[in-house]
Amino acid sequence: MKKALIATLLSTTLCMPAIAATAFTDGKDAVSYRQASFQLIRHNMGDIQDMIRGNVPFDAERVQRRAEALALLSQLPWETFTVPGTQKADGKVKPAIWDNLSDVKERGEKMAADAAALLAAAKTTEQAEIRKAFGDFARNCKACHDKYKAD
Repeated sequence: MKKALIATLLSTTLCMPAIAATAFTDGKDAVSYRQASFQLIRHNMGDIQDMIRGNVPFDAERVQRRAEALALLSQLPWETFTVPGTQKADGKVKPAIWDNLSDVKERGEKMAADAAALLAAAKTTEQAEIRKAFGDFARNCKACHDKYKAD
């Protein structure tokens, strides 16, 4: 019994990296995940932007919730660019992206850092701090879109 338990635990442990490495079923699944991640990022950014522009009343607690979401969401899309089959899936990216994955990775890391800075600013509740941090975050998003997103 003890040997069977050890064998089961050992085989499960050894298989975990293979299971973890296949979180996506195929390239289309990875693209769908990436697009959903970016849609959630866009939604949370839009809400903060509306408050900054005065289109809706400023709500410091809501900004903080949106910034917390962005800090998490900004880490999600990047692994999907390296899933086998993603290049041939129906994504809205320019072909140049596939030759520049290291740049995409760096931009993703910067986006995550900018999101963390936005969250820190949101915690201060100071609109000027939030505006600056949001501007940095948004400029990084736009720069990547300009370079790699297909119209």
